[in-house]
Amino acid sequence: MEEILSTPPGPHGDSLPSHRLIENLIARYAELVDDGDFAGLGALLADATFRGSGEPVSGSAAIEEMFRNTLIVYADGTPRTQHVTTNINVEVDEQAGTAVARSYVTVLRALADLPLQPVAAGRYRNRFARRDGQWRFVERSVQIRMVGDVSRHLHGAAAGR
Repeated sequence: MEEILSTPPGPHGDSLPSHRLIENLIARYAELVDDGDFAGLGALLADATFRGSGEPVSGSAAIEEMFRNTLIVYADGTPRTQHVTTNINVEVDEQAGTAVARSYVTVLRALADLPLQPVAAGRYRNRFARRDGQWRFVERSVQIRMVGDVSRHLHGAAAGR
């Protein structure tokens, strides 16, 4: 029996189903943050509004600047974090070309003089739209519910915050 190795094209010519493409966007966000690629984050969220603890931010340049001004970056060019995204739930409306997703996030950190530890945990709520045949973020909302020592993660944060 022949094993199927690829997914047939979806209704819009995508090689993966919409929910998988959206999960890939969610994973790409984590990779970009952990790599310290704030220009890449700006491009990924160019069509989106980012809602975190401060005022909402929209557009590529503003989102890139917000990440640069918020996260501490170390000599290796990264914030020395690992974002773990779990409990991903994606709901797609193929006809409307829209989707929503919810997930959990745990941010881990380790430094030469700091053992591996969680520094934050919370939830993401996202909205997506299919534009020009591709799924894009249109809103990313971050609700951090548990905070550890972010003094070496966020500019201006106090220890034990």
